[in-house]
Amino acid sequence: MATGLFMHSDCLGHVTPRGHPEQVARLGAVKAALEGLALERREAPLGTDAQILLCHPEAYLRRIEAAEPESGVVALDEDTWMSAGSMQAARRAVGGVCAAVDAVLAGEMRNAFVACRPPGHHAETERQMGFCLFGNVAIGAKHALAQGVERVAIVDFDVHHGNGTQDLLWNEQGALFFSSHQSPLWPGTGAEGERGAYDQVVNLPLAPGSGGAEMRRVYEARVFPMLEAFDPGLLLISAGFDAHRADPLAQLNWEVEDYVWLTERLRDVAGGRVVSVLEGGYDLEALGASVAAHVQALMAN
Repeated sequence: MATGLFMHSDCLGHVTPRGHPEQVARLGAVKAALEGLALERREAPLGTDAQILLCHPEAYLRRIEAAEPESGVVALDEDTWMSAGSMQAARRAVGGVCAAVDAVLAGEMRNAFVACRPPGHHAETERQMGFCLFGNVAIGAKHALAQGVERVAIVDFDVHHGNGTQDLLWNEQGALFFSSHQSPLWPGTGAEGERGAYDQVVNLPLAPGSGGAEMRRVYEARVFPMLEAFDPGLLLISAGFDAHRADPLAQLNWEVEDYVWLTERLRDVAGGRVVSVLEGGYDLEALGASVAAHVQALMAN
């Protein structure tokens, strides 16, 4: 079985203002980095209302739909924008995650990487936030649980706390959620005391200026033992690459080799059943190099 890659050109239609870090060019960098790799490439389908409603109320979905402009761009908050193609792109991001989950669970693929945008891990139940409209990974987790998977784990190694995923899965006993993130840093959540309704939320703050050695220590001590004990039927990764030392939005000092190490360890502890989903990463060169290394580590399973 091959590693899958889910993308769609509709995700280029989500346009943000000039100078915005979550830009169309991010997908160009990802696509170029993955050229030539022996991946099973599939187009991300459109996410359905039913899939989005696994995590968000209908009133929120309709509000986001109504906010899409007919032309140009519009700000939903100081960070989050929509253009005329944003809703289509957001549905592809949701649909891509759910399709990847289905393919991995069915044994059609060994594992998969979903390279869609907008990202999702900051979107809360009724609030768009931090470039994100819908909780793509949380939706994927609830989709897997609805397919009969008893236990789903989510590891978010984006440099920013996955506040949206935490909110959406706060009461979900079958989902174990880890977030390693720089602290202090926007959005200001993710303290170790935030533990979920069933103690199934694990926040791992990392100090500004720390690097791969500290990340490896924390994952060895906290994440891998809990993952092994939890024995998930599927692991979802919120794969943000903005902890890289070159990224302009934070102050962690990870290298490409750190993403390789972390991906290999997560892949192995999950028994290979992994769906990884693009989140952040705003230096285009570092993003491309990190994504390529991450996907190649998945392929090496």
